[in-house]
Amino acid sequence: MSSPIFQRILLKLSGEALQGGQGYGIDPEVLQVVASEVQELIELGVETAVVIGGGNIFRGLKASAAGMDRASADYMGMLATVMNAIALQDALERRGVYTRVLSAIEMKEVAEPYIRRRATRHLEKGRVVIFAAGTGNPYFTTDTAAALRAMEVDAQVLLKATRVDGVYDRDPLKYPDAVRFTRLDYNEVQRRDIDVMDSTAISLCKDNGLPIVVFDMLRRGNVRRVVCGEQLGTLVAPTNFKFGES
Repeated sequence: MSSPIFQRILLKLSGEALQGGQGYGIDPEVLQVVASEVQELIELGVETAVVIGGGNIFRGLKASAAGMDRASADYMGMLATVMNAIALQDALERRGVYTRVLSAIEMKEVAEPYIRRRATRHLEKGRVVIFAAGTGNPYFTTDTAAALRAMEVDAQVLLKATRVDGVYDRDPLKYPDAVRFTRLDYNEVQRRDIDVMDSTAISLCKDNGLPIVVFDMLRRGNVRRVVCGEQLGTLVAPTNFKFGES
């Protein structure tokens, strides 16, 4: 088995990925696949943080578009991410993986409050840290939360797990002739408004030189392959960035 080229990573999972083919909620089989992939990282000695969205349970933007107050809708979305985080924590700990959920909204009965130094210490001890409740503020997506937390804990790369094998010039599920990018820089993503992450997240990563790898989470072993240096999916990074030179 190859050795990892990153010592500390942040894995961004969409809530929709957890619903599998159900269309809503959490598919237990998908949850076990995700837990297995994360367990492999811990066995490789990679310090692993995770941010999960909540779109499989509640989408704040969709509710806001339907007439709900945006701030209230976003807070409900944050609570959905906590539910997903607890589900992943349970799946990991059933596998013997030590895990901590840190929430940006205080709820001491189910999660620790988010404190940057505490999060870093958990990672140093080999625990998976799951960041829940986004940034704790409305109007910010979990993409932005992932970029922010990655930089706060000094992650070397942000891995964005999706249901397709990278970033395309248009939706590959609708257009069979869509072209996949193997590499992009932040400026091109912003200039062409390419759908990688939201604009705030891209700006944060650009300003701090944090590389992003977008890849297919549904193929078993892909997380390990990326962490060990195999160039899967699409890399969004500074022009001079090379794998293994974070």
